[in-house]
Amino acid sequence: MIFRNAIDERESVSLQDRRLLEILGIEVDGINVAGKNALKEATVFACVRILSEAVAKLPIKIYQDVDGIKKATEHYLYTILKTRPNPYMSSFNFFNCLETQRNIHGNSYASIEFDKKGRVKALWPIDSEKVEIWVDDKGLFKSSNKLWYIVNLPNGKQTKLKPDEILHFKGFSLDGITGITPLTYLKTLIENGRASQEYINKFFQNGMQVKGIVHYVGDLNPEAEKVFRDRFEQMSSGLKNAHRISLLPLGYQFQPISLSMADAQFLENTELTIRQIAAAFGIKMHQLNDLERSTYSNITEQQKQFYIDTLMAILTMYEQEITYKLFLIDELEKGYYCKFNVDAIIRADIKTRYEAYRTGIQGGFLTPNEVRALEEMEAAEGGDTLLVNGNMVPITEAGAAYKKGGEVVGEEKQQE
Repeated sequence: MIFRNAIDERESVSLQDRRLLEILGIEVDGINVAGKNALKEATVFACVRILSEAVAKLPIKIYQDVDGIKKATEHYLYTILKTRPNPYMSSFNFFNCLETQRNIHGNSYASIEFDKKGRVKALWPIDSEKVEIWVDDKGLFKSSNKLWYIVNLPNGKQTKLKPDEILHFKGFSLDGITGITPLTYLKTLIENGRASQEYINKFFQNGMQVKGIVHYVGDLNPEAEKVFRDRFEQMSSGLKNAHRISLLPLGYQFQPISLSMADAQFLENTELTIRQIAAAFGIKMHQLNDLERSTYSNITEQQKQFYIDTLMAILTMYEQEITYKLFLIDELEKGYYCKFNVDAIIRADIKTRYEAYRTGIQGGFLTPNEVRALEEMEAAEGGDTLLVNGNMVPITEAGAAYKKGGEVVGEEKQQE
């Protein structure tokens, strides 16, 4: 084989194989959790929404590290990344779309549109299901490029993109080339969750009444069986008949055959499934409105843990890919890079922030205007000067307050 498809490994399946149906996206056993179908499970939808919105709401900015770090607001990419990646999407919509697809498919892509001068003009997200990654693992073509992205266009045609023409964001990866979605390993749990939801729906549709068998001493012809079944279901099924008494003719006996939700330990199983799915996505339980073990103090700590344990890795992946693909080599050498502003997530309450600002200003490493900028306030006159507490002096001048004319004051008094 000349090429290896890095997303879908080639495998042999028969026409009768269950795996063939899954590859084609056909529901197996009535439940299909592949791709976007997984979003029909409530916990998966909530986890994907939390992650996508957490990334999308953070503003991404361009900085330059030359004799200190400063915002590079004059760079032409600043507006593209922070405000409008393309004419039809805001920055929020753009990153929301990319992160959603990354969690569903394990990979998300954005095509880089260049102008005539070779500068980035716009960024366009691509449906992950329409992209294939091809690797020339046999070295057939004499080219330094061994990797291509094949995009299946809506008109049925295909186009080939080089790695420097597309942004590729991936999740957990085994080969470093393609990402793997948690849904791959959560298939059974998600199927159980979907089955639980269908169970609840049918349970309520039936008026929370159980199914069973009607015993009759005697014999009924097929027409009589149909008439009795229709009448019995009309008076015992549905929400309008919930908690009502059903009357049976003499000689009939009803025996329930299905389990109630309590008998099936439904709630315990459902809670376990929710926790396992949330853990796979790195979501904290309080974010899913499960406050059973949460307090005011530990929710704050859990929010910090969410940023450190889950979001930091995702943001670092985005920052490294965008910085490497969008900046020219000479711009990278000049210290340009992009970074998400995480203050929106780890931002403390106003009292804690002001105490930290006071420490920074009195410590001499923050100017008042830098603090005002963090609070989105206008710069004040004279606010660009570093201040320091008057009681603090360089260590080389320690004891200077006790000297007079080059002599120690204490010694003069002793001589007198």
